[in-house]
Amino acid sequence: MTFALVNPNWDFSGSIYFGCREPHFPLELGYSKALLEKAGHSARIIDAHLEALSPEETRGRVEELGPDFIVVTTAPGYLFWRCPQPELRVPKRLMAELASHPAVKVAVGPHPSVTPSAALTKLGADVVVMGEPETVLPELAGGDLGNVKSICYRSGPGIRTQGGPRATDAAVLPALAWPREYVSRRLHHHHRFCAKISGYGAEVEASRGCPYSCTFCAKREFRNNYRKRPLPAVLDEIDGLVGQGVEYIYFIDEIFMPDRKLLEALSSRKVRFGIQTRIDLWRPAMLDLLGEAGCVSIEAGVESVTEAGRKQLGKRCAITTDEIAFLLMNAKRGVPFVQATLLDSSLDDAEVVEAWRSLLINAGIWVNSPVPLFPYPGSEEYSRRWGEPDSKAWERAHEHYIVENGSFSDIQDGNPLPLDELEAV
Repeated sequence: MTFALVNPNWDFSGSIYFGCREPHFPLELGYSKALLEKAGHSARIIDAHLEALSPEETRGRVEELGPDFIVVTTAPGYLFWRCPQPELRVPKRLMAELASHPAVKVAVGPHPSVTPSAALTKLGADVVVMGEPETVLPELAGGDLGNVKSICYRSGPGIRTQGGPRATDAAVLPALAWPREYVSRRLHHHHRFCAKISGYGAEVEASRGCPYSCTFCAKREFRNNYRKRPLPAVLDEIDGLVGQGVEYIYFIDEIFMPDRKLLEALSSRKVRFGIQTRIDLWRPAMLDLLGEAGCVSIEAGVESVTEAGRKQLGKRCAITTDEIAFLLMNAKRGVPFVQATLLDSSLDDAEVVEAWRSLLINAGIWVNSPVPLFPYPGSEEYSRRWGEPDSKAWERAHEHYIVENGSFSDIQDGNPLPLDELEAV
């Protein structure tokens, strides 16, 4: 069987999307390609975002391949599955363009994982995958959907859902090898802020999932339980990228842990890297090693400047706000860019927040103005308000967010459109 694995050309105009707009490696498609080929199938990634392809041009690439299956992702890479754009405008438009192609249309991503029947209907797909897709896609090639778990699909006049979200065994995820011509297009260095940037940038995954369950994080249906990829596979992947001219890597891990073996291995390689982590898990000596290993960017989730605020958000943080500030300042000694991220907590006094921000900003650490919390379907925050997600979950969360917030973060569109307008194709 032949699979076309498509990353759409993303457009976030009118969206409340929080993430980076630049193209990123579609790691979920990379792993899927490797496991499909291992199972004896043919697979090609069509990265319409990286190549700025229109839906018509993307259809042309698909038709050249002549696939049996077309797989389209509903979020711009694993890095943003926990904070995707609520709307399905872009993949819906692409699916409409591909509607006449005889291949089986499959959608993967956070939307099908959390609200499978709604995503199936909106996208006009034949099948959607619930959870992580790498091991599900090879099973689809067997031809009998009734034997495949973790999917939702059209069955006669109705819709059938089988099993729950899939979690991939990290041990089966191989070292990815990207074509040189693909890597050479990657000039973006994610979350890196410095005067001079050289070489190509890439994203790599050393671990997947998180052992914590913060109320604002939508990860129950995908990338939930913490798993580490085998270190040899991670290093082989990094060595391949470095050999192709990559000078900066961003680890997409939900929570980059203090892993001495990985850091010591990175320190012997000519590569810089960025991470997202919880600073309360680190100690000064490990932060020193992090800087020595080549880390140049840290995004540390603090969320609230009070113990009560962090408790309300389910952070399970065992240290005080002063101790968090101390660790951030320690990190800044060896890492050029350190950021503490804050959410808009009802328990935090505005003056206290600004005083804490000023303290850290004066120490050279960037602290954002608190960002309003979006109640993503699949998060505890959503379930607290409305129960388990239904077919209108994304519309409900989106409408609530727009009504409740008169202003948005500086990386969001200042005039967001209603979800039904965004998704009108």
